[in-house]
Amino acid sequence: MHRLPHSTRRQFLGLAGGAAVAGAVPVVTLRPAEATPAMLASAIRQVAGDAVVRTGKVKLDVPPLVENGNTVPLTVSVDNPMTSENHVKSIHVFNEKNPQPNVGNFYLGPNAGRAQVSTRIRLADSQKITAIAKLSDGSFWSASVDIIVTLAACTEEVI
Repeated sequence: MHRLPHSTRRQFLGLAGGAAVAGAVPVVTLRPAEATPAMLASAIRQVAGDAVVRTGKVKLDVPPLVENGNTVPLTVSVDNPMTSENHVKSIHVFNEKNPQPNVGNFYLGPNAGRAQVSTRIRLADSQKITAIAKLSDGSFWSASVDIIVTLAACTEEVI
């Protein structure tokens, strides 16, 4: 058995254990607890790039007043035919104040039948929700609604 100069079993085990612990420690990226308007604009730019996002064609169905922000029902529908030549490619939902401004991305195709998605989201506070649809012609359409939340989700209370 060949040993490295000045190496001992104890040194080897110490190094091996240190390497195992270093590999098990997650890298944490800190973000603000609440999204900012700049974060929202950046998230929308990541989807739409420099394209003009027009208002219309998109309907955002969400209650204007919710008692609990933990499960807010949301339906987004787009007034557009779903044919192979003209269809909705994707629907993206954004919020103004949650830690993650991009709530969801839904990808559709002409065989989807209709351009509609439904889900439940968590809201940290009263805020604006924006839905953006990308059509097969490359255009982007949007709708926004303001929601009042009486009991916020996504927050931690320190007692």
